[in-house]
Amino acid sequence: MEEVRLLKGNEAIALAAIRCGCDGYFGYPITPQSEVMETLMAEKPWESTGMVVLQAESEVASINMLYGGAGCGKKVMTSSSSPGISLMQEGISYIAGAELPCLVVNVMRGGPGLGTIQPSQADYLQTVKGGGHGDYKLITLAPSSVQEMADFVDIAFKLAFKYRNPAMILSDGIIGQMMEKVVLPTQKNRMEESYIRNTYPWATLGKDSSRDYNIITSLEMDSEMMEQNNLRMQAKYRELEETDVMYEEIMCDDAEYLLVAFGSAARICQKAAETAREEGIKVGLFRPITLFPFPAKQLDSYSSKVKGMLTVEMNAGQMIEDVRLTTKGKVKVEHFGRMGGIVPSPDEIVDALKNKIIGG
Repeated sequence: MEEVRLLKGNEAIALAAIRCGCDGYFGYPITPQSEVMETLMAEKPWESTGMVVLQAESEVASINMLYGGAGCGKKVMTSSSSPGISLMQEGISYIAGAELPCLVVNVMRGGPGLGTIQPSQADYLQTVKGGGHGDYKLITLAPSSVQEMADFVDIAFKLAFKYRNPAMILSDGIIGQMMEKVVLPTQKNRMEESYIRNTYPWATLGKDSSRDYNIITSLEMDSEMMEQNNLRMQAKYRELEETDVMYEEIMCDDAEYLLVAFGSAARICQKAAETAREEGIKVGLFRPITLFPFPAKQLDSYSSKVKGMLTVEMNAGQMIEDVRLTTKGKVKVEHFGRMGGIVPSPDEIVDALKNKIIGG
């Protein structure tokens, strides 16, 4: 049955993982996401569902444990924050190259370098453009509430298994640490081995006499075959872009100007749009929920309807690249953001809209 709790975003991720039938979590502590593993340890799901929860010796170890679990067709996940995710990039590329499903949670903090423990959105390009080597993409969901932190766990796993591709929940220290009321999902059973064998015949659960060996690898020494692997993956990404885009439109019907923002910045932009409308400026908010696949067609539909778009991000300007690629110069697009863990205020956003778009 559903359960209503007051939770941090990190806690919601952990409890949702147990309830969606996750088989294993492998992670390493780093602020501001450590409560994910702490909550799992406190809940002791190995006693209730059989879920494995393990603190690895490093982020590199945890992503490779994820690789092994994913190869067995199991629902496995990890979580970290920006510097830790950087350490995982090689392993994420291997998992993508081997075409395996898994969930990675990034609760972003400010950088570059070790930076600060305060919230940031500066990992956008690393995430949606493929942070590791090779031509791969991560299915990326950007929650803007604690409820979505919980909801997106099951959605991310479903997409990861549908496309045999790693998925990421790209959050930040605001959503990870803030507390809100959350409706937790009902408990699902973990997948039985017979179900995995029948549904995911690629899984390495041991060979019987009815089939050949399953080999999980991202290595292909034949260049022609490697190109075919890449072409198959690119086709998969195009299908994602056609069928599994998620976005939200707020006050867009009569908008003359659009704020484009994801995650916690979108929450602030909603208040900024309300403030601007109180001043007689018709502002709407377009929120990409899937950052890959990016809702390009849906955003582009506003290019001929509005006078300008302002991307608002807690970084130096990253998603603006995708917004400009989408709109192709048909409408003015500018960026406003704060960096280093500073969160923009609604008034700052309204002033930036006036200066950069309306009066610029």
